[in-house]
Amino acid sequence: MPQEDVRLGLLSAWLDQCLPDLFARQGWGPVPTGSLTPASSDASFRRYFRWQADGRSLIVMDAPPPQEDCRPFVKVAGLLASAGVHAPRILAADLERGFLLLDDLGRRTYLEVIDADNADALFGDALQALLAFQRLPLDAGLPHYDEALLRRELQLFPEWYVRRHLGIVWQAGQLAAWERCCALLIDSALAQPRVLVHRDYMPRNLMESTPNPGVLDFQDAVYGPVTYDVTCLFKDAFLSWPEERVHGWLERYWSQARAAGIPVQASFAEFQRASDLMGVQRHLKVIGIFARICHRDGKPRYLTDVPRFFAYIDTVLARRPELAELGGLLAALPRGEGQPA
Repeated sequence: MPQEDVRLGLLSAWLDQCLPDLFARQGWGPVPTGSLTPASSDASFRRYFRWQADGRSLIVMDAPPPQEDCRPFVKVAGLLASAGVHAPRILAADLERGFLLLDDLGRRTYLEVIDADNADALFGDALQALLAFQRLPLDAGLPHYDEALLRRELQLFPEWYVRRHLGIVWQAGQLAAWERCCALLIDSALAQPRVLVHRDYMPRNLMESTPNPGVLDFQDAVYGPVTYDVTCLFKDAFLSWPEERVHGWLERYWSQARAAGIPVQASFAEFQRASDLMGVQRHLKVIGIFARICHRDGKPRYLTDVPRFFAYIDTVLARRPELAELGGLLAALPRGEGQPA
């Protein structure tokens, strides 16, 4: 029997054990006969199922050890809730086996519903949630977005995209140029004010819900650069917006953050430069991750969005002359729909 079927059997048996206690604690009465259906999966090893019965809906997370660890999810869920952010409640947990029972925050992500007409309203709600958790004190013991982590992320690009995917081996001069580019991006990130960073604050991880939005996929949260999440929000992996709208949204966030006491840069010009460089760091990382997911995990579909990230980078290169050396490295690479030219 495939391992995933074994885990699904274990998860179903665990659910049968914990539902009676949950229903009793919540005063929901006897447990009705429910159905368990796939809800979603992502680029990691986690899977999600929806349990439904008599108009009630719950989400079950399967996070198989040792590849996944539920503890950070539980911890960050509590932090977000303490800030008034709509994150799923942990209704039951088996941390050793990697099973969680959660609130169902809805069926439609921002990615599924957002369009040119409703984007201002939806992003307005997302910014309020972002500001709420950015106001949290940095005292919960989360990891820090330090130099080592930033560098490991950047190295995904030459390792998995350039070498593994494109089959290109950079020579000494190119490697030296890459190191100088990395130093510039890392120094910029480390110089920024620090807040709680979700690390994947994008429409795919925001649910249309009441209150809006529901926030998901936050288990990798760290303390890090203040521009990270807002840049991620508007320069998404799966949809792009006109540069003028992105500029307006970033300026809106910067003004609201200053009013809320978030430690953003003193001028919008400084903020935008920091956002630009932070975005380039993330975009290079994501290109590397998408190549790794293809070649290591057998999920090639993510590579179709690689050109989107190169487009984001190209926009920044055009207005940041300090990134000219990076521009030269990237210009020498073949471009295509995530495939070697």
